[in-house]
Amino acid sequence: MRQLYKNCKILTEGRTVTDGFLAICEDTIESVGETRPAGDFDRERDFSGKLLLPGFVNGHTHTAMTLLRGVGTDLPLQKWLFDKIFPVEAKLTGAEIAVGSRLALLEMIACGTTSFSDMYFFPWEMARAAEESGIKANLNYPVQSFTPGETYAQNESARKMERFYQEWNGRGNGRIRVDCCLHAEYTCQPDVAAGTADFCRRKGGRMHIHLSETKSEHEACLAKYGMTPARWFAAMGVFDNPTSAAHCVWVTAEDRALLKEKGVSVIHNPTSNMKLGSGFAPIPAMLAEGINVALGTDGAASNNNLNMPEEMHLAAVIHNGYHLDAVPVSARQVLDMATRNGAAAQGRGDTGMLAAGKKADITAIDLDRPHLIPNLDTLGLLAYSVQASDVYMTMVDGKILYENGEFLTLDKEKICAEARETARQLYQ
Repeated sequence: MRQLYKNCKILTEGRTVTDGFLAICEDTIESVGETRPAGDFDRERDFSGKLLLPGFVNGHTHTAMTLLRGVGTDLPLQKWLFDKIFPVEAKLTGAEIAVGSRLALLEMIACGTTSFSDMYFFPWEMARAAEESGIKANLNYPVQSFTPGETYAQNESARKMERFYQEWNGRGNGRIRVDCCLHAEYTCQPDVAAGTADFCRRKGGRMHIHLSETKSEHEACLAKYGMTPARWFAAMGVFDNPTSAAHCVWVTAEDRALLKEKGVSVIHNPTSNMKLGSGFAPIPAMLAEGINVALGTDGAASNNNLNMPEEMHLAAVIHNGYHLDAVPVSARQVLDMATRNGAAAQGRGDTGMLAAGKKADITAIDLDRPHLIPNLDTLGLLAYSVQASDVYMTMVDGKILYENGEFLTLDKEKICAEARETARQLYQ
């Protein structure tokens, strides 16, 4: 099927705004330009007053934690995680994870997210939900090991990771990808970490980790191993694979040089880092050093939402305030973090920008909102003014998942009702 979107503003490959036409053939962008493309179209849409831009990529989240939204409010990460979150997670079943996953998909799709990287248990539940919804997802089973001296061969979570990889990688015409995952240095034994890295390398996969999220985590690793978490992961062979490292708040200058050398993508989670009091990641330095920095929301228990436009806004302003400088992170850089950089971190080179030959993963913003008038600087508007409620349409591979408040692949009323009942039973 050929589709044509006309009379709209289009954020093109060069991050400039074109008034014109965007043509789609099946799941791929055919052309972008100021003149009408030749030929007939099966569907023509007049999108006057709309801005088309690449779909948002949520580079790090724990989707089913929508069911834990509000748990452990106003606690630092270690107390929040070990005293509040882990006890609830220990009770979660696959059925509950399925409900939380679908609730997260509603939230993300309505916010203009076209792809996300998830780290959570029972990932096959999210895989099924994502496949049905039409969204793209990099999923994993997080490997953890708390028994001193445990080997990779002995670790049950590693077996689950392997099975999930074999069963789900590449499903949904490639929309569903499976990454390998180590939750964190402090939740894994060395041999298990090394074995996971080796499995990933043999499969040609990608890694997803938490890295130096808090000062206490960073310093405890130094005390235990005589090296930073980044150096520890490198020693385990993790960075011999394409890796997405979430947070990186306390990485040193030497760590950053290592991340750059190994091609590690840093996933910035500004809301979560501020809410849990973790600190401010050295994002301006990373950008200046050429590290690929993407953007993530983290889970809904540490955020407390999955709102990528809000994450963009915070990423665009907090570093200015911290550095007493209005220009350390530009609006253009923030938009790249939320789109093309996130796609690169996922290994999806065929998306992340609106250009001929790229996948039609598109978010449309309704510019006819009081807080978006006048539009004198579109990049600035996206970084500082746009709200999630301004998202008019979310499209993945040329298929519309959400438009003008209506979900086209998910049953909103059923999902919300199930989520309320599941939460009631979980916390009664």
